[in-house]
Amino acid sequence: MKLVALAFLVGATVIFGVAWAWENAGGPAWVGYVRAAAEAGMVGALADWFAVTALFRYPLGIRIPHTAIIPNRKNVLGDSLGEFVGVNFLSPQVVRDKLVRVDLTRRLGEWLAQEENAERVTQELATVVRGLVAVLRDEDVQAVLEQAVTKRIVAVPWGPPIGKLMERVLADGTHRQLVDLLCDRAYEWVKENHDKFVGLVSERAPTWSPKFVDTIVADRIYGEVLSFAWLVKTEPNHPMRQALDRFLVGFAEDMQHDPEMMERAERVKHQVLEHREVQNVIGSAWANVKRLILEAAEDPSSELRKRVRVGLLSLGKRLTGEDALREKVNGWVLDAATYVVVNYRDEITTLITDTIDRWDAQETSRKIELQVGRDLQFIRINGTVVGALAGLAIYTIAHLFT
Repeated sequence: MKLVALAFLVGATVIFGVAWAWENAGGPAWVGYVRAAAEAGMVGALADWFAVTALFRYPLGIRIPHTAIIPNRKNVLGDSLGEFVGVNFLSPQVVRDKLVRVDLTRRLGEWLAQEENAERVTQELATVVRGLVAVLRDEDVQAVLEQAVTKRIVAVPWGPPIGKLMERVLADGTHRQLVDLLCDRAYEWVKENHDKFVGLVSERAPTWSPKFVDTIVADRIYGEVLSFAWLVKTEPNHPMRQALDRFLVGFAEDMQHDPEMMERAERVKHQVLEHREVQNVIGSAWANVKRLILEAAEDPSSELRKRVRVGLLSLGKRLTGEDALREKVNGWVLDAATYVVVNYRDEITTLITDTIDRWDAQETSRKIELQVGRDLQFIRINGTVVGALAGLAIYTIAHLFT
């Protein structure tokens, strides 16, 4: 385009030279009109060349005042651009009006309601989760978990919560299933361990006692114990069961109100937490959680990813079909956007100004010239044409009044 604009200047110069020589050689009168038009076209072309060049560099390298405007005033232009964007684009009212017109929530809902888009978001979320888990150091997370879990458990007394829980379980009668299980297991144990009863009686019997007497006594004791275990197992209102209920009720009451029992519960708590196996379980918790998260995130058919995908589809349909939910989400979006604009507008515009400040002046000028240079060369071309027409008009008017 520079060559095209230069061609117009060269053409006007050639025409001017030919017309001037012809006119001086006694050419016809109309040659003067051509010469005047070409002369004015030269002036217009040179003037617009100077104007266009002065934007980006010093014309012919001469440091004429108010030239090389973009390199010399790059930072000022950057500040002005940042201020312009901040005032006209990052004002709360402009942002809110734009978001209301766009109806971002409805568009998001329509987009999420499509299966392929929900799958894409799920995949991206899985990638983010894998990245976050990979970045976290295992020892740091384990230390945090140990501190958080241990401190939380130590800070809360065990007695009253356990007592309250037992009280509710006893009131609902839920514990009877456990009691039934214990009674069943006790009866089965007695039934299957006849030899142990005989051996125990034989060990405790006097040395002078005959063996057959020991066996008779052992069988009698075994039968009584077995009969007792059977009655406890089969009779819901057996005195043994009632005694166990009363014991549990009293134990629950003591756990909540008896200082001595509460103190014993605290001692047991500290013994449990300080046990090596418990510390190992707490320390290895993150490793297990991390493995489960990575496996669920990497497997497209995992339950976690299925639930996320289904949740996204459901959210998309709700955002599209439920006006109340959509209005609520729109309100959150508007409030969030307004908060960001009000509190971080300067930081956003600073991104523009700081970026331009870091640019090299000459390189910046070159980039801008390459972007808009084509239109600027048309200014030179138009200057040549308009200058020629203006010169022709002035020459014509001058001859009409002479």
